Amino acid sequence: MMPTLLTGDFILVNKFSYGIRLPVLNTKIIEVSGPERGDVVVFRYPKNPSIDYIKRVVGVPGDRILYKNKKLYINDNLIKQDFKGTYEGVGSGIMMTGANLFTEHLDTADHEILVDSRRHMRDMNFQIPAGQYFVMGDNRDNSNDSRFWGTVPEENLVGKAFMIWMNWDSAGDGLALERVGTQIN
Repeated sequence: MMPTLLTGDFILVNKFSYGIRLPVLNTKIIEVSGPERGDVVVFRYPKNPSIDYIKRVVGVPGDRILYKNKKLYINDNLIKQDFKGTYEGVGSGIMMTGANLFTEHLDTADHEILVDSRRHMRDMNFQIPAGQYFVMGDNRDNSNDSRFWGTVPEENLVGKAFMIWMNWDSAGDGLALERVGTQIN
């Protein structure tokens, strides 16, 4: 999820954002709202539900997603990206130094993404079924996401990530105080 999240980020997640569920049974008893494009969500990985993943929702039920030439289209509309410069990685993320840094405008959720012209990424076209969400990492060319294993079922959603409460990266300077309290957009 670089550059939004870095190695060593500890995050806060609102587990009630998308409904209140009974523990253990995971049955929703109160509907609150559904994820929106741009939300950063924690979910149980569909291929192995014992593993939690975190990605950005880019497609909601009924959307058609096209990823072509490293550009994202939703329902035939190109999602605008503004070039910001060359990314300078830190700590464990230093290997992403040299990637292109963009601001992506996904509905009302402007966020930064990395696109690495040195890596090949396959094109794909996908229609999202009811009750499913299409997620992608912000580090577009280094993300295991819906492009590879499909959509996230609504029942796999854990919650919405909203803040970094601590960062500890042993490959960097250890504790990164400047990240404490950072809102996740």
